[in-house]
Amino acid sequence: MRTRHNSIKKIIRTISIICTISIISIILSKTTSAQTFSDAFKPFTGTPKHYICYQVKGSVVVDGKLDEAAWKQVNWTADFEDIEGKAKPTPRLRTRVKMMWDDKYLYIAAELQEPHIWATLRDHDAIIFHDNDFEVFIDPDGDTHQYYEIEINALNTVMDLYMGKPYRNGGEALLNWDTKGIRTAVQVNGTLNNAKDTDKEWTVEMAIPFSALRFFGSSQKPTDNSLWRINFSRVEWDTDIKNGEYVKQQKPENNWVWSPQDIINMHAPERWGYLLFTTQAQATFQLPASEDAKAYLWRIYYAQQTYKYSNGKYASSLEALKLPAKETAANGQIYNFTMEGITSQFTASVTGSNFPGTMSINQEGRIGGNRK
Repeated sequence: MRTRHNSIKKIIRTISIICTISIISIILSKTTSAQTFSDAFKPFTGTPKHYICYQVKGSVVVDGKLDEAAWKQVNWTADFEDIEGKAKPTPRLRTRVKMMWDDKYLYIAAELQEPHIWATLRDHDAIIFHDNDFEVFIDPDGDTHQYYEIEINALNTVMDLYMGKPYRNGGEALLNWDTKGIRTAVQVNGTLNNAKDTDKEWTVEMAIPFSALRFFGSSQKPTDNSLWRINFSRVEWDTDIKNGEYVKQQKPENNWVWSPQDIINMHAPERWGYLLFTTQAQATFQLPASEDAKAYLWRIYYAQQTYKYSNGKYASSLEALKLPAKETAANGQIYNFTMEGITSQFTASVTGSNFPGTMSINQEGRIGGNRK
């Protein structure tokens, strides 16, 4: 800048932007300072769901109607459950998803039953879950880092962001990342923002370019038998009708998901479902052998977080965590573990009798090594 006055104005603007980003990151995490350690690092005991994603031939018109022959040939997911799983009541409204893919796009269709369809947010990258919304979470390489979130409301307003790592590990939401080339459409089966009638549902259709799933690196495009981690969430606010308008009740939102997380936190990618891409006309899902071994790495990860919470540092050995260096799984496979740790860091590794190479996990929960 040419003058001191303009320089001061620039500094003030920069500080304002930094403060705004910090506030947004706090909001997007959907957690509070009252969240306990166990909420953030509670071990996962569920089984992620899976979906076989078939390749589609020919073009797909993204209009939100889901009436094309290609959509009719692929299956719906199971109905969404509460984010905490079957221990909580079954959602009162049905939500389900379909997927397919071609050389350029991952296609996603969602059907959200809703007797009262409303939305208020119209600006791109507004905090969409302040409305009822549908959300997509994608981790192409399954390492729990460098993943993407896309949210959309019934007005077809989109918020998209990139996470270098989960909030629990110090990650921040980067809203300046955009899903370049994304195509979205919403179809309302009813009337939007009309509290005087009863609606049926709203449907979402997305075409997410594989070329957009990148951040300072090459994009990640699937091939036959590629396995990604993915999950979907629906935020549903309970409302009252006052003076002919929808008014949110003063209580927490409902969080309904495809593959339950066990905790009220979508930003734990190791709990997401599996998405298997196939070029075959018929395919069967089989979890890779190395995925079973990940459960043991996560056991070490959670034990280390608990140890640090109590001792102010990470354990330097498996013995300190009271964990074995060798274990035989229920399926008869033998796993061998090693770990190195210092005050602020650790790396744990596993080899198995049923998969090649080594897999590892570090203090930030990032999976490394062989993931075949």
